[in-house]
Amino acid sequence: MTGMRVETIGSEAQPLVILDDFAPDPDALRQFAAAADFAPALNHYPGVRATLPENYLATQLPVIAAAAAAFGRQGPLHVVDASFSIVSTPPGELTIPQRLPHVDAFTEDRIALVHYLSPEGGDGTAFFRHRATGFETVTEGRRDLFFRHLDTEIRHGGTPPPGYMLGDTPLFECVRTEPARYNRALLYRSWNLHSGAISAVSALTADPVAGRLTVTAFVSVG
Repeated sequence: MTGMRVETIGSEAQPLVILDDFAPDPDALRQFAAAADFAPALNHYPGVRATLPENYLATQLPVIAAAAAAFGRQGPLHVVDASFSIVSTPPGELTIPQRLPHVDAFTEDRIALVHYLSPEGGDGTAFFRHRATGFETVTEGRRDLFFRHLDTEIRHGGTPPPGYMLGDTPLFECVRTEPARYNRALLYRSWNLHSGAISAVSALTADPVAGRLTVTAFVSVG
């Protein structure tokens, strides 16, 4: 790894760690993924997932642990989940939750990782502010209020149209979009409202050679 930057997201200034040249051999990861058995993902992820090589986390956890200092957390890392992931669901087949920004956890110990493995870069990751509440993060303390507002907005204003989140919408303002780059990884708290920045011209293929191949992982620190 040769480059690490610590920046912030939106007006809440939550940390965003950008790690370029993250893995020592990204080409080998792509080769492994090309032969992997992908299956439909769970937990609202709009695509497919597959198992990582055994040495991935052993190699990368020390890098993640060093970067976790940016979040003011100390202590051991616990891997909650980690896999190859490819966004592949057609826009017209997205569920309502998949058409909205989301959070993956509500506590400050939980850190999300996305590691981009498409050589051409492709679609990055976007972060959002909920207009009605002003929230850019959804903590345990904000959880009920946020979902109560969102439910009311959808019931009275209608469901968002089929499609991936891209830029501003009537309900959400995009506060930052971080572009993908081959072998770049992002680390951010799982409570940040976010979404893949999936462009309208993306192929959305489940083929790991041609699709938006990433590693997605969640770790708990301390």
